[in-house]
Amino acid sequence: MIPNQWYPILQTSDIQRDKPTGARRMGEELVLWRDLAGNLVCQTARCPHKGANIADGRLKGNTVECPYHGFRFDGEGTCKVVPALGSDARIPQSLKLKTYPVREQHGLVWLWWGDQRERLPEIELPAELVNNPRPHETISWTRPVHYTRYIESLLEFYHVTFVHRDHWTNNIDYTFMYGTARKLWTDGRERYLAANKIVNQQVEVDGTTIRSTFDQCEEANPANTAHFNLIYQAPGLTHVKTGLLEITTWLTPIDDENTLAIMRLYEYPQLRTMVPVKQLRPWVLRASLLMEKLVQDPQDVSIMLRQEPKVSERGVNKFIALDEMDAKFLQMRDRLKAEAAAARSEASETSAAPPAETPPAEAPSAETQAPANGSGSNGARGTRKKRTAQTDREGTLAKARS
Repeated sequence: MIPNQWYPILQTSDIQRDKPTGARRMGEELVLWRDLAGNLVCQTARCPHKGANIADGRLKGNTVECPYHGFRFDGEGTCKVVPALGSDARIPQSLKLKTYPVREQHGLVWLWWGDQRERLPEIELPAELVNNPRPHETISWTRPVHYTRYIESLLEFYHVTFVHRDHWTNNIDYTFMYGTARKLWTDGRERYLAANKIVNQQVEVDGTTIRSTFDQCEEANPANTAHFNLIYQAPGLTHVKTGLLEITTWLTPIDDENTLAIMRLYEYPQLRTMVPVKQLRPWVLRASLLMEKLVQDPQDVSIMLRQEPKVSERGVNKFIALDEMDAKFLQMRDRLKAEAAAARSEASETSAAPPAETPPAEAPSAETQAPANGSGSNGARGTRKKRTAQTDREGTLAKARS
């Protein structure tokens, strides 16, 4: 997991208004709830008292109540009520929940996973998403695979011909993507299976974003070609646009063995002609997303479940040239993790180091004060003693700072 990043952990619509919402993300059980003003709160779900999961509890005004003994915690994580101790109780300060920064943007709930900061960075998406005028629908699911393998599978498309060739629902995609009007779109599957060569690939890195373009074509018939635009943005966004198809997928770690996928499908431009009734078009997108969840994605996952090792890292794969985007993703992951570790180490050293001190000036005593002409032996010895003492103090401070 890459620290110091915003991770989408739920759709905004997943947050229940009248009770807490539980979610396991980043290896930790979380509870999300809204106060009376509608502000979203995200906290550790483990009650510090006896470890009950507070997501199973209730909302009481501007507090969330533990289901086990009724302890109530406010939006800052402070325990405000312990019923067994009475209303005049002195509540231990150790009864506290950790509260995480969260924001609601783009229809998603974002969790800041990283170091505490006075000012957090903005949540920024690629311009292709922010400025996308197409209506969209969103769905989410979880899979028992590590997120690195999941991201890898979405950053290259030359596996699709071999993984998704047999199920009847895939033929629908082939028809729309590759079928020709000359043959009434019945040649889609044949043309798609023949187009498995990748050419004209270009990969560019811009900060924490990687973009790739390429053509997938039939070697014997270059006219049978589909153009792809892929985007990866750290920590887990992938975006693909090809022909009629445009999809964004966010992949967020649930823990080291499971991943949350949030997929957003954009409306096909031709759908307005095919389905003139506006109210019906979202249902077409939802049906497409449901087929992705139930058919196409499980086909990929069946492969990923048997990949070894379970976590992809630099050096464990023998990439070919077409895997440049995957390779740059793994390089970026390592770089961002190293940068976060260095920032944390620097902050730790800064907080641990004592403040710089200047030894106080000492007025010379009558014993050590030298005569006006500087020739007194007592004055010389006193001056040497004072310099030795000052040197010892400065040496001690220097050791403390190091």
